[in-house]
Amino acid sequence: MTGRTSDGPSREAVRDRLDRVTDPELDRSIVELEYVDAIEIDGDRVTVHVTLPTAWCSPAFAWMMTSDAREEVERLPGVARTRVFLREHMHDAEINRGVNAGLPFEDAFPDADGAVDAVRAELDRKARIARQYDAVEALLEAGLNPETIVSLRPRDLERTNRGDRVAVYLADRAVGVSVPAAPIDDYLEKARETGAVDAPTDVLFRTPEGEPIDPEAFDLVHRRARLTQVNMSGQGGICDGLREAREKRLERTPSVRRRSGLLLDFE
Repeated sequence: MTGRTSDGPSREAVRDRLDRVTDPELDRSIVELEYVDAIEIDGDRVTVHVTLPTAWCSPAFAWMMTSDAREEVERLPGVARTRVFLREHMHDAEINRGVNAGLPFEDAFPDADGAVDAVRAELDRKARIARQYDAVEALLEAGLNPETIVSLRPRDLERTNRGDRVAVYLADRAVGVSVPAAPIDDYLEKARETGAVDAPTDVLFRTPEGEPIDPEAFDLVHRRARLTQVNMSGQGGICDGLREAREKRLERTPSVRRRSGLLLDFE
């Protein structure tokens, strides 16, 4: 499956690319969160329309999502140009103009403190810690103790024939423990993306500051990870509520939706 039609990329391929873009504050896909209103394909040109839960979402967060969406779709074979349009945001004019012109954030927002790199790095750090909580919980449920967990390295993990399980090898591979693959995969994806884990011999889990975990500090680090995950989940609940309120408001004014054709295009 190439993800292409004779006229350009398929809608499914574009949607799959957008599914890789996350709300950086929630670490959840913008497709899953239903931020994507419409995908329009005209030959090798793709246009994506996006609405966030609130007009007051941080301009830096909104910029990251729209610019990431543009970059992801433009990686598809057969796509010559992608434009992403943010709607109903207090800074949608600046963001749409800047993102679609390929400008850096600081050029679109000259009054901002600087680039979004530092903001993105901090949000990625929180996402890594939240995902680490889920991965460590899976290992604890499988019966591994804290001393073993903090000593694990990527080389100790191996995908099983089932595909949805990972074998964790201990005692010089004399013992293998099977755990669900999903939380481990999710954590490794973000850990590698942020540089926390690179080589097969690197320590797998780290403190929020990026240091190896002292076994005696395991409980404290795990509690901090849980707190991070709870905070992100709480923000997600707020955003879900705002999105539902927005949808209800749009349902009460269907002419807005029909005029733009956005909802029908995506469905």
